[in-house]
Amino acid sequence: MSHVMGTVMAVPTAQKDAYIAMSHRLWPLFQAAGAVDWRECWGDMVPDGELTSFPKAVQKAEDETVVMAWIEFRDKASAEACMEAMDSAPEWQTAFADGIPFDGKRMIWGLFDVVARP
Repeated sequence: MSHVMGTVMAVPTAQKDAYIAMSHRLWPLFQAAGAVDWRECWGDMVPDGELTSFPKAVQKAEDETVVMAWIEFRDKASAEACMEAMDSAPEWQTAFADGIPFDGKRMIWGLFDVVARP
């Protein structure tokens, strides 16, 4: 059964092109790890909530945009192996050598079992 790694983060609006470039640079590594699909979604209408919201969850600053992304893996084992490789494999370390264009400490992520689809 496929699994999706989902993320939500606040990216400096001025870093949109750098974020997109990073995503394209990383996709082949995710694909080699068993990813079958991927989406990067730049916030267009992401309102502040009174109690909870995406902006509150990632502590979005005024000059940032909420970004939601997901990567679909063919199975849970592929997703878990990918996450392990991200911490240690040389190709991942090289891909992140220039850093990331957002504050990774405010990124929310999780692995989800796909239970329904069209």
